[in-house]
Amino acid sequence: MRLRPFLLLLIAPIALGCSNVLAQPGGKPLQVIAYEVAERALTDRIEALGTLKSNESVVLTASVTETVSAIHFDDGERVQAGHLLVEMTSEEEHALLDEAKVRVAEAERQYDRVKLLAEQRTASESLYDERKRDLEIARASLAALESRLADRLLRAPFDGVLGLRNISPGALVEPGDAITTLDDDSVLKLDFSVPSVFLPDLHPGLRITAKARAYGNRTFEGEVSGIDSRVNPATRSIQVRAILPNPDRALKPGILMQVELLRNPRRSAVVPEEALQQLGTDHFVMVIGADDNAERRTVSIGARLPGFVEITEGLTAGERVITHGNDKVRPGQPVILKALDDGSRKLQDMLEPSE
Repeated sequence: MRLRPFLLLLIAPIALGCSNVLAQPGGKPLQVIAYEVAERALTDRIEALGTLKSNESVVLTASVTETVSAIHFDDGERVQAGHLLVEMTSEEEHALLDEAKVRVAEAERQYDRVKLLAEQRTASESLYDERKRDLEIARASLAALESRLADRLLRAPFDGVLGLRNISPGALVEPGDAITTLDDDSVLKLDFSVPSVFLPDLHPGLRITAKARAYGNRTFEGEVSGIDSRVNPATRSIQVRAILPNPDRALKPGILMQVELLRNPRRSAVVPEEALQQLGTDHFVMVIGADDNAERRTVSIGARLPGFVEITEGLTAGERVITHGNDKVRPGQPVILKALDDGSRKLQDMLEPSE
């Protein structure tokens, strides 16, 4: 019985100690580093591989059996539509053309003379008809010779860059023989395949970016110009064509390109990856409230970016989320903002004691 007062004395300090702990709402303030939530322009990306093609491309060939008399281009030369590239003519053909022109001139002179006489009724209608027929025949013969001569003159059908020539002066060419290539590379076509599950997102005008190994980190921009009418039943993919401007002519037909289609453009809140925590299937962040107490906030996440995560629900721009110290802070605990991470300073610098 004498022990009871002693036990009461021991229990009393313990009770007082507990009351002191409970009297500290939220616990001891904790220094943290935070990030101010900001909105960014975001797009979802669909990746693919594609091969470049010329806007227009043709293999220039001979259309007659003839000897090459002159070549008027160099390898890789840029030419305009109508530029004379190759002559496959002879002096005899030029002589026949000159003769035909003389015949036309003489037929016109005779026709004009008889026409005047017929109007004065000093020449018969039959003579007039005969001179008119002679003129038509002469003109038809001249047109035929000019057409034959044109077949022996190879001209560029459109503006572009020529390839390597495959002939030499004096060579005998036949119809179908390849002389050179011509490519319009002012803009290039980029064909690639996309899984058919993305069909609802595909439409002409959709922006793309493309890279090639040959050009390192340089990015080329373009847009979708057309979508095939059929899905490949074997691969369940669809062929897409994009147009890439090529003002400096850096890109060449045949280059393999890494393509990214930019869909669903939007503005969303983003936070650094280190601010995001997970419990089961739920994601949450620790937010610094208006009273400088930590608040646990459940969020919904979207796309993941290098170092950042899109937040679709649960945060608004301007709120401050804890990025360092969030594993130690508890909901309701007061915090002291040691630094605001704006990306301009290293973590080590922000952790150094303030002077």
